[in-house]
Amino acid sequence: MLLMLYMGGVLTVNKIGPADKAGDGKLPAVPPLTAAAAVQTVNESYEAIGTVRPRTESTVEAQISARVEEVLVKPGQMVTRGATLVILDDREFRSRLARAEEGLAAAKARREQAIQGLAAARARLTQSEAAHNRIRAYVREEAATLQDMEKAEAAFLQAQAGARQAEDAIREAEAGIKKAQNFIEEARISLGYTKIAAHEDGQVAKRIVEPGDVAMPGKPLLVLQTINSLRLEAIISEAHIQKVAPGTRLKGTIEALSLSFDATVEELIPAGDPNTRTFLVKVALPSDARIFPGMFGRVIVPLGEIKVVTVPRNAITKVGQLDTVIVKTADTWKRVLVKTGRNWADRVEVLSGLTGYETVAVSGESRDVR
Repeated sequence: MLLMLYMGGVLTVNKIGPADKAGDGKLPAVPPLTAAAAVQTVNESYEAIGTVRPRTESTVEAQISARVEEVLVKPGQMVTRGATLVILDDREFRSRLARAEEGLAAAKARREQAIQGLAAARARLTQSEAAHNRIRAYVREEAATLQDMEKAEAAFLQAQAGARQAEDAIREAEAGIKKAQNFIEEARISLGYTKIAAHEDGQVAKRIVEPGDVAMPGKPLLVLQTINSLRLEAIISEAHIQKVAPGTRLKGTIEALSLSFDATVEELIPAGDPNTRTFLVKVALPSDARIFPGMFGRVIVPLGEIKVVTVPRNAITKVGQLDTVIVKTADTWKRVLVKTGRNWADRVEVLSGLTGYETVAVSGESRDVR
């Protein structure tokens, strides 16, 4: 008796079967409202997810090694081209500049001495040349000896050597001046590196250094990004990369802002990721103050037209976790399991279970006519 009662469902309480989920499980002989399953032509598309990034993002680094004196900006701050961002300790470089300037002054003094020495050497050369010519004339008239001639000639040659040495001293002094000027230029350039300025208009995205830190070449100090020139960088599967090329017009969305926009492909990285078989595509974004780097977005790539089977949304009935449709077969109605897909307005795509030419029952206040 107990077994018979159990099989009859008398002892089973608080249980709702699939049929009860949709009602009493009995199908009406003629549903009050009917609609037609249809085969429709829709535009197939591929949604590539991406992230908003600045067009340019640059790392600010020091070109010299020095202690950080002051950081004049903070994250989120807007900066203009040429604005000072970081100030480094410049005492060592000012000292180098002072030494270079002193070296230039000394080189100029040596040049003045060389010029004076050349003048004296040329005077001696003129005097010795005149004496040499005079003694030579005396020798021809036998008024001087050959010994006097040798002395005059030696003095003349010595004066010529002294003049050449004075000219060499001037050239050396000129070279010393150029070298000192180069030292001054290098010292001034190094001193200019103690004030690090923005190379373009942008926004401070990240502050890495603090006063007291040691700055050196290769060590990032700040990160700057262009705020009014953003792009959406999306990952596209290799199966659809032929649909995308620089200059292609696509649709894009920023879901956090409920923003849809027309996007133009600006860059397509020609090398894909061998692990994921995807390619990076960069599309331009409209100028909108609400858009910030790091936001989530999508790029919609059209793939062409396809045919799909659709039914009205109110023709789908949930039975547990299953989707069902009440379909007319001959003179009767029966419940059919279906697999649903995408939604278009008030219709739902049916991936399997229907062919697209059936009459289905719907719930609602209006009748969908074939």
